[in-house]
Amino acid sequence: MKVLLVFAHPESRSLSGALRDVAVRELEAQGHEVRVSDLYADGWKSEVDRADFPSLEPDARLIPVAASKKGFEANTLTGDVKAEIEKLLWADTLILQFPLWWFAMPAILKGWVDRVFAYGFAYGVGEHSDRRWGDRYGEGTLVGKRAMLIVTAGGWEEHYTPRGINGPIDDLLFPINHGILYYPGYDVLPPFVVYKVDRLDETGFEPVAEQLRDRMRTLATTAPIPYRRQNGGDYLIPSMNLRPELGDPGAIGFALHSNQAGDAN
Repeated sequence: MKVLLVFAHPESRSLSGALRDVAVRELEAQGHEVRVSDLYADGWKSEVDRADFPSLEPDARLIPVAASKKGFEANTLTGDVKAEIEKLLWADTLILQFPLWWFAMPAILKGWVDRVFAYGFAYGVGEHSDRRWGDRYGEGTLVGKRAMLIVTAGGWEEHYTPRGINGPIDDLLFPINHGILYYPGYDVLPPFVVYKVDRLDETGFEPVAEQLRDRMRTLATTAPIPYRRQNGGDYLIPSMNLRPELGDPGAIGFALHSNQAGDAN
């Protein structure tokens, strides 16, 4: 299997860096081919601006969506972006690794998504009609590939439970898992989350490392999160609302879009 790990931490000697090394070594020990995009070490440019679209006329108004579409179709996106797109096409599995900062991914990783997930590549693909609303949420360019998150958090695990003060970790990561990874077609695996990382000493590290090794050993067999496919019949088109007979009648929010128990219809 070919694995791309996108690493977003400014210090390679951090706990995150140590976990990255554990993951890469285990994947290679299992015979997988691994590439790492180290965004901070590579000096990744995070902001979208005119420099991203060399073919844009100097006096033209920058409309990022339109410029992205034109740049992708004409193969005029910048070299760094094209290189990352090629890595995504090459990889069978994508791993995004980052510390949870202010309930989200670091800006540099969000900027990687903003620039690399180009129009015509990761979104804006497929038929739009009264039967389909594009190839997205379970379909798209990256369908058939797997993806997962490796996340480090300073807070306690209890803080990220359904009744915890920070909110459920699955809800916090939903915009990434569902909105960034599932959207262009990835099968999204449950995330690997490490808590209390600022308090983790050498004694506590090895059990965490072994858990991560196990996740890497089962990367090809772990069941993905059962998100509902947009065009699979669960949603009304074009409103994109879940059919009223599906899901727990009392449920609202993100949980509706994962068919964990299986509908009775």
